[in-house]
Amino acid sequence: MVTPAPPRFEHHRTALGIGEASPRISWKTTAPAGWRQDAYELEVTLDGTATTTTGRIASPDSVLVPWPVRPLASRESASVRVRVWSGDDASGWSDIATVEAGLLSPTDWVARPAGGAWAEIADSDDRRPALVRTSFATSGAVVSARLYVSAHGLYEVEIDGSRVGNDALSPGWTVYGSRLRYYTHDVTELLAGPANEHAIGAWLGDGWYRGRLGWRGGFRNLFGSDLSLIAQLELTYADGRVETVATDESWRAHVGPIIRTGLYDGEIYDARDEHTGWSTAAFDDSDWSAVRLSDRDPATLVAPEGPPVRCTQEVVPVGVITTPSGAQIIDLGQNLVGRLRIRVSGAAGDTVTIRTAEVLQDGELYTRPLRDAKSTDVYTLAGREREEWEPRFTIHGFRFAEITGWPGDLAAAVAAGDIVARVYHTDMERTGWFDSSNPLVNRLHENVLWSMRGNFVDIPTDCPQRDERVGWTGDIQVFAPTAAFLYDVSGMLSSWLKDVAVEQLPDGTVPWYVPVIPAKKMWTPIRPGAVWGDVAVLTPWVLYERTGDSGILAAQYASAKAWIDLVDRLAGDDHLWNDGFQLGDWLDPAAPPQDPADATTDKYLVATAYFAWSTLHLAKMAEVLGQVDDAAHYSALAAAVRAAFADEYLLAGGTMTSDAQTAYSLAITFGLIPDADTGAAAGRRLAALVAEAQNRIATGFAGTPLVSDALTQSGSLATAYDLLLEPECPSWLYPVTQGATTIWERWDSQRPDGSVNPGTMTSFNHYALGAVADWLHRVVAGLAPTAPGYRSILFRPQPGGGFTSASAAHETPYGRASIDWRIVDGRLEVTVVVPTGTDAVVELPGSAPVTVQNGEHTFSVAWEADALTLNESQG
Repeated sequence: MVTPAPPRFEHHRTALGIGEASPRISWKTTAPAGWRQDAYELEVTLDGTATTTTGRIASPDSVLVPWPVRPLASRESASVRVRVWSGDDASGWSDIATVEAGLLSPTDWVARPAGGAWAEIADSDDRRPALVRTSFATSGAVVSARLYVSAHGLYEVEIDGSRVGNDALSPGWTVYGSRLRYYTHDVTELLAGPANEHAIGAWLGDGWYRGRLGWRGGFRNLFGSDLSLIAQLELTYADGRVETVATDESWRAHVGPIIRTGLYDGEIYDARDEHTGWSTAAFDDSDWSAVRLSDRDPATLVAPEGPPVRCTQEVVPVGVITTPSGAQIIDLGQNLVGRLRIRVSGAAGDTVTIRTAEVLQDGELYTRPLRDAKSTDVYTLAGREREEWEPRFTIHGFRFAEITGWPGDLAAAVAAGDIVARVYHTDMERTGWFDSSNPLVNRLHENVLWSMRGNFVDIPTDCPQRDERVGWTGDIQVFAPTAAFLYDVSGMLSSWLKDVAVEQLPDGTVPWYVPVIPAKKMWTPIRPGAVWGDVAVLTPWVLYERTGDSGILAAQYASAKAWIDLVDRLAGDDHLWNDGFQLGDWLDPAAPPQDPADATTDKYLVATAYFAWSTLHLAKMAEVLGQVDDAAHYSALAAAVRAAFADEYLLAGGTMTSDAQTAYSLAITFGLIPDADTGAAAGRRLAALVAEAQNRIATGFAGTPLVSDALTQSGSLATAYDLLLEPECPSWLYPVTQGATTIWERWDSQRPDGSVNPGTMTSFNHYALGAVADWLHRVVAGLAPTAPGYRSILFRPQPGGGFTSASAAHETPYGRASIDWRIVDGRLEVTVVVPTGTDAVVELPGSAPVTVQNGEHTFSVAWEADALTLNESQG
């Protein structure tokens, strides 16, 4: 039976309030093995009235096909279903999916930013955030209600005492002056009852907009000093009338129970100052003050492209520790990003203080790595029989929480479930899985997953705990292939890349981190740097490779081109980028703790290698987009840079001027070695360097994502496994053997004696060095795309290192692809699943490649080097 799933729109999981007037449509089809789509038909009903069918369209496409009818107007909805053909045989219609546009024109907005009107000390972390509210009456049966909402700062909205939505830290962090995100909520059910008197109100918090950001004391009010809600509630009645309740001068404001809140420092809350029923119609706000209105260009309000931040998991503590000093610390057993929720009983005025950190040292909570982030939440009880509290507008990276002032037995409270950690990150759809026979490698992969979750909090950050937490471009550039396998990051990263383009300087310089905030040393003024700036080219390409969405390439093409043109000017006629500031192979383990750019590999070798690689990918982008002249120009430029690199950095016999692992890894994986013999010699030298280092890591940000592939490509697969499985520091498994549950910033963030690395950059949650997971997926398990969006798949497991099994699965745009291999009784047994709409090549050791269509396929090869046979059966 052939069954198409309900369509999806662009990269939205929920297509409510989207910003695309003509959203592209995708669907997945469940079908028997060997079935191929030859045609499809879409049926579109606009606003429940006019239905249009496309008729049969001859096409095998099912991912991001064009919107078939006129563009949606603001607020307009459409119901869409699809059916498909193979030959003359048609499927039934899919279930219906609904899409609804948001406010697509600046003229749709009447709301103005509204916040507290009282005097504040602008350069202070102690500004008390406002509650804002208004009452309104409905004049008939409400059949539809939509809330369009954003803020200068962070918000949580309530209607008639009920929370609207379950998103957190909204509207997130964008380049606010150019792009301020708003969210759309269907609040019909909250207003559909018999009551005709209602109220709407919001909590506000400083967040990224005006809260302290940055290190060495940081900066405040970087995007504005007001704290304001922007809300537009549109009510549609049964008779067709529409009324709007929007933030304006009629709203009222008052300080609430939040005394202070900040992303770095935490939240202070006094429950005695709560206003009971403040977001209900019955509440008397006569002693509240009028709001102050601020300005916002409605042309800068944009709909989301990806999901918001949400709580995605709760983690129960594994124990309570009493420290040598007598403090009580809960251990969550997992380094995570989020906050604690507590349920507590006590007297009015009792105060519970929660201090968080990632690690202990000498048995005590160790906060030095947090630098100036206080990471402390404080709750003062109102004296009710039972009180429940969780901070609203802060977030912490932590495994341990020291709790003082708990009124009662803390261990008993933990056992009763009264203290729970709630995990927060952008609520992306999980798309990738890996498992193997090696438990240490499985824990390494799990650590990568947790670090990704903790650092994908609206933007891709470097770390989630200290006074930093910014969107470093180099980190995501090297990690994007792993990220795009594990989760559907397409919407989140396509939005962030738009901010990269906004922040890009007129000369093409890509900032070190986006959104840009000032720094007191080193990072201001902004300077161009390889690896980091290359995010403008390489990350859009990764998203295209993994999703098949050429629209991402089109949206970022001007940005990518500006970056390469800048580097071309900087390199000059010799095509060598060999001067200026560079970070190079950042955090090479040989670098001093306080000088992480002092790497073994020449930083200008790194820069020129990336110049060649990114230019090649810009040429590929141009080719996909039909930019024929650009494709030819950048292809020729890439060839010239490769030749210049070889002349400058390659020596006779396959050695290099920087006789270091990163240098060889770049040259091999980026295709910078002009002939096979030299390449083979370079590969042998790389393997020798790894062996000389006793299989310990000798690479930083630039080399670590590449060294395993370089060894594999050059015929040293066994050495790649040796490198993966080395337990001594520095190595991938050293932190695992030390009990790590996330990826560390430094290979030795914690020393073998339990002491923390003395460097001021010592995070225990940094995903960049976890980019090796992409190699685990592609090489150890053997699952990789060979055409954009996994339309063609390569199953090519390369067992080694004593592994007896491995598996990987990925939810491609077409459906679930998977591989599972095991070595049993001297045979390699392999099962692959190919989703409908794709094909695959299965390439097993010692066997000729086999092309297969959709369905499940099993293979068996003898696992002896000289006696390999192949048997295949299809399910």
